Amino acid sequence: MPNFLASAGTLTLVQRIQLVEQALVLLEQNYVHLPLKVAMHAVNPLQRLRVMRARMERQTAATMGPEWIFHREMSSIFHSVRDLHTNYLLPVPFAGKIAFLPFMIEKCYDAADVEHYLITRTVTGFSAPQFGPGAEVTHWNGTPIARAVALNGALFAGSNDAANLARGLESLTLRPLVIQAPPDEDWVTLSYVGLDGSTQELREQWKVATNLPPMTDLDAISETSASMGLDLDSDEKARAKKALYVRDVVELEGGQSSAELRTPAAVAGADLPTTMPGVFRAREVVTSSGTFGHVRIFTFSVQDPVAFRNEFVRLAAALPQNGMIVDVRDNGGGHIFASEFTLQTMTPRRIAPEPVQFISTPLNQRICRRHKDNPVGIDLGPWFDSLDLATETGAAYSAAKPITPEDGANDIGQTYHGPVVLITDARVYSATDIFAAGFADHGIGPILGVDANTGAGGANVWTHGLLAALLNEPPPPDETSPYIALPNGANLRVAIRRTLRVGALSGTPVEDLGVKPTVMHKMTQADLLEGNVDLLNKAGSLLAALPHRRLDVKTTFSGTTLTVALEVDELDRVDLYLDDRPISSEDLTGPELSIDILEVTHGQLLRADGYQAGALVASRRTKV
Repeated sequence: MPNFLASAGTLTLVQRIQLVEQALVLLEQNYVHLPLKVAMHAVNPLQRLRVMRARMERQTAATMGPEWIFHREMSSIFHSVRDLHTNYLLPVPFAGKIAFLPFMIEKCYDAADVEHYLITRTVTGFSAPQFGPGAEVTHWNGTPIARAVALNGALFAGSNDAANLARGLESLTLRPLVIQAPPDEDWVTLSYVGLDGSTQELREQWKVATNLPPMTDLDAISETSASMGLDLDSDEKARAKKALYVRDVVELEGGQSSAELRTPAAVAGADLPTTMPGVFRAREVVTSSGTFGHVRIFTFSVQDPVAFRNEFVRLAAALPQNGMIVDVRDNGGGHIFASEFTLQTMTPRRIAPEPVQFISTPLNQRICRRHKDNPVGIDLGPWFDSLDLATETGAAYSAAKPITPEDGANDIGQTYHGPVVLITDARVYSATDIFAAGFADHGIGPILGVDANTGAGGANVWTHGLLAALLNEPPPPDETSPYIALPNGANLRVAIRRTLRVGALSGTPVEDLGVKPTVMHKMTQADLLEGNVDLLNKAGSLLAALPHRRLDVKTTFSGTTLTVALEVDELDRVDLYLDDRPISSEDLTGPELSIDILEVTHGQLLRADGYQAGALVASRRTKV
């Protein structure tokens, strides 16, 4: 770390002032959550930036402070709003680098509900006396570990207490330098109970390495960059953990992120082969309540949301059909389309994508006016009229419209018919918060949380580079654009459109409120060291208590007559539609039924909707 920091520090005073002024533009004129954050957290980032600029204007190149102090103050201002979408991104040499200690620490609870902090992973080749998975950390630089986690969490504030503690623990050993200031200390002193029960102490230096590359260029004008709901801190850490601890996946992906392979490959022996080993892990799990499917979704950060959805469908079809555990812990989000396209596959209900809003400002109006007719592939027309009227109406926000196309969120319908349980934690954020909210709002199944809330990040996020590009494209560029190029590869990100819930909580913001689980499970030592055994047993018990429905459809032709053979469980009625036109409604008295439909042509879409006690509980579509 000292060697790395010795090469840092090349920003001039003029460049520092430019960064402060550009931060003021984004926070004052683009940042959708500013009124909420000022009210909820009693902060004033705009005034802090103005004071910072005024003081720098009185400095000279000879009297300006060290660059690390500038970066720390900028980071502190952005962290003060407790929004992991809204960031100051450090310039080179910090961008693309991670600071790390060669081990991971995770928290669990014992039977008396007492917290314990255990080593769960170490970097290959690292060793220390009686140190490894299962060693218990008691103190961090002489501070009791629980207090050290809380103090660290206050520096990298999440949107709620659960998120604060989760971020505080993770950042003890891993910090992406593009978004978090370098550690103050050159080394840490770790006190721990060794694997043999002995009292031990370890002094370990911070190290710096190059992280794996991001999935996409978020500054470019593209549907992907404009549709991102991504916690960059979590995304950087996920890539870093993969580089440090899961080299098999790195090799399969060829050093890329969220790579799609031509041929499915399995990372571990019990896993199903997948074309996206850095995105999914799918396997059968044996629980105390039966054998079920388990799909871990590590990220929604992909280029192709349809390919993501299709791979999820393929993996789910290869798993047991009596119940599935969908596990999104540690998932910091990604492509909003990918998260909302996937919901339809687990429910017969029509998916209503979450609507989003801009804050009403003249600059947002200018951007939407330029792109209201979709000249470069980012369609902002749905929001323009309401922003254009805001001066007259005094509306604080634009109209609420979904980012995700509703047709795409419903184009294939339900493909998995067993019960589903979703597992979340406090590091779930952004597009994954949207996924969890949609899961809850559409009543897909229970949510099992290992923390009391998700990360509560409810927004679409754009970079300074994308905002600048949107005022320059299509030509000619806007000569009055307030955005200027940032120095040395620095960047800024801002929550540009806030998301709102649908269903029973329609209109409620996701930001700061998050998605609370229906059932809680506190992680145990066995969870940390034995593959989440207690957590999966809890999820299995929830699945076993839910109805196991089946709706199988087989079709045969005889001339223009279509015979539809149904096999069902836990259904008392089936309605049939051809190309969305109602054809038949049949009460069920047994597990099988055959129906003939006249004058049918090949290629029509058959939909069977299954009901129980008047409620739609299953649906299946097939081309005939």
